[in-house]
Amino acid sequence: MSVLVIILGIPVLAQEKAVVNPVSSNPSAIAEGASLFRSNCSPCHGLSARGGGRGPDLTTGRWVHGATDAEIFQTITQGVSGTEMPANAFEDSEVWAIVAYLRSLAPPKSAAGSGNKVLGEQLFAEKGCSHCHMVKGRGGLLGPDLSRVGAGRSSTYLADSIREPDKDLSIGMVDPNSHFGPPPVWNTVTVITNSGEKIVGVARNEDTFSIQLMDRSQNLHLLMKKDLREVKHEQKSLMPAYSEDILSASDLQNLVAYLASLQGD
Repeated sequence: MSVLVIILGIPVLAQEKAVVNPVSSNPSAIAEGASLFRSNCSPCHGLSARGGGRGPDLTTGRWVHGATDAEIFQTITQGVSGTEMPANAFEDSEVWAIVAYLRSLAPPKSAAGSGNKVLGEQLFAEKGCSHCHMVKGRGGLLGPDLSRVGAGRSSTYLADSIREPDKDLSIGMVDPNSHFGPPPVWNTVTVITNSGEKIVGVARNEDTFSIQLMDRSQNLHLLMKKDLREVKHEQKSLMPAYSEDILSASDLQNLVAYLASLQGD
């Protein structure tokens, strides 16, 4: 005889059927979920759920902390220990509406990347990506750490970032144990000192009186603004654009497949 158990406040028959969203694909529920998401979740995950400084992209169809309806329900209601994802006091019906909305954003299965992640990892090294990007504790510091980029960014976003780095500049993901203020934006910063020296790089920290800059050689400069003639922020990336002349379409698929596989621990 099946045993009646309670999962996430919903009675189900154990070993008989998994918990599923009771309002799955319901247009009214999706609209309600979109409204709830914009009001409560977008400050971290972005208005369109495509990721922000404090939360990953939720449109990829990849779920680090569980991909079933029940697991997403639990993530929303109970939060995720060790991250900035808090518990939320929504009504069950509201949570299911949010889950329905998030499911509606997932890419169709036919759009899934068909690249080879093993070849992509080789390309990551051959094309010099590791000179600027850290993966699992190895690599450079000039660009964003990519150790869990596959959990936070969609394949489309990753491909665009490789082909057109200036298109949508990344906002660094926040370390929940960090006390160093807002996440960095990976744009280009140029400073000119009072003596005429020009330094180009990425700002690590900046306030009213000082700026901490990492240059292209990954040297760190701590500069007082009183000693600077100019501080110029530009909406462009230090990363070069990898056109098809440099990276073929098949190589791009392989590289994206590797990056998408980086889900963190």
